[in-house]
Amino acid sequence: MSLGPWQVLLIAVVVLVLFGRGKISSLMGEVGKGITSFKKGISEGTKEMEDEAADVAETIKDVTPESDKEDKV
Repeated sequence: MSLGPWQVLLIAVVVLVLFGRGKISSLMGEVGKGITSFKKGISEGTKEMEDEAADVAETIKDVTPESDKEDKV
């Protein structure tokens, strides 16, 4: 069962009457701030993981024996 355009419009009108334009406006502002904060958190988490992976890559030591290194060169 899906909602048609008239049902959605009726629900929107009822919500507008019950809560008022100001309350809905402030609610949508808070939702927008939440989405922005979520995206920022995801971005920072990804950057932190990339930085940590780079640090790990720098600290990995080459443990190849010296005799094998000379043979490959």
